Amino acid sequence: MTTRRFTAAVELPHTAEQAFTYLVDPRNRPQWQSSLLSVDVPADEEPHLGQAWSELTAVGVRPHLVVTEFVPFRTWAERGTWRGVEASLRLRFTALGSGCRVQAEGEVTGTGVYAVAAVSSGVLAGRAIAADLRKAGRLIAERA
Repeated sequence: MTTRRFTAAVELPHTAEQAFTYLVDPRNRPQWQSSLLSVDVPADEEPHLGQAWSELTAVGVRPHLVVTEFVPFRTWAERGTWRGVEASLRLRFTALGSGCRVQAEGEVTGTGVYAVAAVSSGVLAGRAIAADLRKAGRLIAERA
């Protein structure tokens, strides 16, 4: 088993409530997550603890995900699995005078032949998530 941890942080010119509401809704993810093509979640299902869905990534991977932590406007976490790979992501939202900070932390673990995929995706994850969060910030501004 191989594990790779990652972190990223961005400051957004939006309230923690605005950022949380947009970022934790899986239905919004294809708009801002660069590696994602689509999600399979009921259109009318609001985000909640235990929410489950599947995704289709740009490289054809179809992970299944579940929300493992849900504290409105403060913390949200998910765990995803696909074959021999498991990934976790936690977002923490901190109010700032002119917006909020979103701190992302997580890890990718792979077993057997999937260990290489876990390490390579973990190496790229921090920068990719930071770029995706900045894109989300721009999209939140467009919606306002």
